[in-house]
Amino acid sequence: MTFDALGIAGTGMTVHRKWLDAVADNLANINTARPTDGAAFQARYLIAREGADGSGVYVEGAAWGDPEGRMVHDPQHPLADEAGYVRYPDIDMAAQMGQLILAQRGYQASAAVIERARSSYEAALQIGRQA
Repeated sequence: MTFDALGIAGTGMTVHRKWLDAVADNLANINTARPTDGAAFQARYLIAREGADGSGVYVEGAAWGDPEGRMVHDPQHPLADEAGYVRYPDIDMAAQMGQLILAQRGYQASAAVIERARSSYEAALQIGRQA
C-alpha cells in the first residue's frame, strides 16, 4: 500500500510539473508578436487521464490555443503588416495565473503524500528491526 502511494503520488508530481511547464511557456509568450501572415503563438493545455486500475495520472496529450490569436494595431512594431497590424497570442493572463496556482498546489500535495508515505515506510522498517 505504501509503495502504491509513492507511485501514484509520483505520477501526480510528474503531471503537475508538466502542467507548470506548460503554464510557464504560455506566460512567457503572452506578448510574443508574429507577422499577420503567420500563426500566433499557441498556448498549450495538458490533457491528463487516470492510469489503468487507479495506477496514477498521466499526460495523455496537449490541446493547443487558437493559431489566429488576436490582431493588434501597432504600426510602429517591426513585424507590422501594411495596415499596421501584428498578431499576438490569445492568452488570458488571469486564467493562466489561476492555472499556475492550481498546478503548484497539486505538486505540493503530491510531494506531501510522498513524504508521508516515506515516513510510514521508515516507521514500518523500525518496527521490523525491533521485533
